[in-house]
Amino acid sequence: MYTRNEPMTRTSRHGSARYLLAGYWLATAAVVGEMGLGGVWDIARLPFVTDLVTGLGYPTYFLVLLGTWKVLGAFALLIPGRPLLKEWAYAGAFFTYTGAIVSHLTTGYALGEVGLLAIFTILTVLSWGLRPPSRRVWRQTPTAPLVTNAATGQPAPTATR
Repeated sequence: MYTRNEPMTRTSRHGSARYLLAGYWLATAAVVGEMGLGGVWDIARLPFVTDLVTGLGYPTYFLVLLGTWKVLGAFALLIPGRPLLKEWAYAGAFFTYTGAIVSHLTTGYALGEVGLLAIFTILTVLSWGLRPPSRRVWRQTPTAPLVTNAATGQPAPTATR
């Protein structure tokens, strides 16, 4: 049977889970802050945000759609539980930041934004990678065998780790 043994807390090579938890919350706070505030700015269609988006070639109504998803994603990262919802929020943030990087590079418009977008992409990946087991989708080990031998009804041979 395939099992996944994961300790209740992750530790660094120095043996302290506190640093990992602090890194998680710092990265998450930065991502949530940008998504929340940026989403509100997008929904409000602030002039400098509208100029940036139209300069990249997107229509202004795109701001309301993107801003709404950003605010919802920021909320999803903060609420307790709902690990699958958090996975979707992380994916959305990653796609937003990397898509913005590609948009800036292909249009050549406001290239100074690319560095900041890269930082937020890295912070998103850090937040996702450092999240505690309680905020992960696959934190429990299945107890039933994954495959059975159809002819005999016996569990199939399994590999152990």
